[in-house]
Amino acid sequence: MTQRTALITCADRYMGPAIRKKFEALGFKVITGGHPMTSQQDCEALVSSAGDIDVLVANLAEPPMTGPVQNIDNNDWNRLFDALVHPLMYLVRAVTPQMLERKSGKIIAVTSAAPLKGIANNAAYCAARGAQNSFIKAVGLELARANIQVNAIAQNYINNDTYYPDDILDNEKFLDHVKRNVPTNRVGAAEETAELAAYLASEQCNHMVGQIIPLAGGWAT
Repeated sequence: MTQRTALITCADRYMGPAIRKKFEALGFKVITGGHPMTSQQDCEALVSSAGDIDVLVANLAEPPMTGPVQNIDNNDWNRLFDALVHPLMYLVRAVTPQMLERKSGKIIAVTSAAPLKGIANNAAYCAARGAQNSFIKAVGLELARANIQVNAIAQNYINNDTYYPDDILDNEKFLDHVKRNVPTNRVGAAEETAELAAYLASEQCNHMVGQIIPLAGGWAT
């Protein structure tokens, strides 16, 4: 069988390391993009340099700018959209023509469950992640007839360097928060996201399109 190629953006952070490790173990040729990945030029140049892409993993992250809605700063709001929303569109727009030509491809966005439930004092972050999810849902329906499967992993309470790093996992206050809010009573391993990404990228996943899949221990369903 021909080796398949996966492009993983910002592979050095968020869910990039775990997904890269999983995909390489499955025999993918993995091409990576570093962080940050915010400008249209950077996104289009990365896609162009990668050549034929069978799987795009849009792995984008930015810490939330926490605070009440009346204190939202324009720069913080714009930073979230510049880091999460605009590059997702740039990447998907750039890779779609070659997938349409071949009538095959997988696009996986690693987003967040935050907008599925809402988090007080995190309106800007929820808005940006919600825009990602809405974009993926619409694009998934648009490209389904061309045999291109587009889906999102909407996660929360998953171990990663941006939101739930190793040093917080033993914090008693945080652990109490998890027990009160997450039905599984734990933070999920990064490998769980990687396994789901691997399924969405597989040749066996052809009937799932435009889905925003919560991976959050029951926090959001």
